[in-house]
Amino acid sequence: MSFGRYLKDRWKTLVLLIFAVATGEIFLLIYPVHWVIRLYLGVSILLLFLLGTYLEFRSKKEFYLETAEKMEKLREKYLIMEMLPETSCVEEEQLREILQDAGKSMAENVNVYKQIQEEYKEYIELWIHEIKLPIATSKMIIENNRSEVTRSIEEELTEIEQYVEQALYYARSSHANKDYFVAECKLKQIVNEAVKQNRQSLIRQKIRIEIDISDQTVFTDAKWCQFILNQIISNSMKYRKEEGAVIRFSAEERKEQTILGIWDNGIGIRLEEIGRVFEKGFTGSNGRSRKKSTGIGLYLCKKLCDKLGLGITLTSEEGNGCLVKLIFPKSSFSLTE
Repeated sequence: MSFGRYLKDRWKTLVLLIFAVATGEIFLLIYPVHWVIRLYLGVSILLLFLLGTYLEFRSKKEFYLETAEKMEKLREKYLIMEMLPETSCVEEEQLREILQDAGKSMAENVNVYKQIQEEYKEYIELWIHEIKLPIATSKMIIENNRSEVTRSIEEELTEIEQYVEQALYYARSSHANKDYFVAECKLKQIVNEAVKQNRQSLIRQKIRIEIDISDQTVFTDAKWCQFILNQIISNSMKYRKEEGAVIRFSAEERKEQTILGIWDNGIGIRLEEIGRVFEKGFTGSNGRSRKKSTGIGLYLCKKLCDKLGLGITLTSEEGNGCLVKLIFPKSSFSLTE
């Protein structure tokens, strides 16, 4: 916003002023007034106009610059009307009133949207809990009637249960900050619990588990972290080799972080697809060929890691498995001996 541009926008006022000064000069010709005085009066009027316009420009420029600066700092832009600086003219006051009305309407719409989202999340959670009951009942019936058929049914039920659990965490992921509790946790205990939750599938698919973790502790939410590990283990099982499948967990202690590595010797991922594995809905060529992927698992892992303040990376070579790393920053309030 420059003074030249501001003055250009007021060219009509300037033309009228010049016309008025010229008219005044013509009338002064009737009287014996020296031409120097007439010139002085004309120039003085023009300079006073320019000075007044410049002062008005400075005032408005400060107002808009302060408004833009506050707007830049605001996360919820629709709240700008609450942060507007004090106004000193009718034009700015009218702008303030317009923005307040617009902001009020926007805030009401946002609240309605939040309410709809909350009701949808509650419905999904209720539906999922209702679904879990018949799944659990079916598994109990299968436990008491073991056969090849019931084993096949159990496999399908386990897969359904995993998708249901995924849907539950997906619904909660947008509000994860209200549902997690960060505390100091033993990393090996979190890994053991995740492996335990998948033990039946791991045994059935003859996948060997190797855990090389000592007594490392990390600051995280154990429940959400176990869910992330479940998604990674599930992927390793989906894309395993038919013979000699292995999933290895290892921990590496560094100065500023603890790194949990999850490696498998599965079929791997093509190099050109690695950069997209955390995209929502991306299944890759392996997922499409095996028709087992939803493209949500790793996307959800990345989303939850961001919520928890964790890092996540994936490296792979086609035919030589995958390595996923979860990076836990060391908390500034970690306990010291």
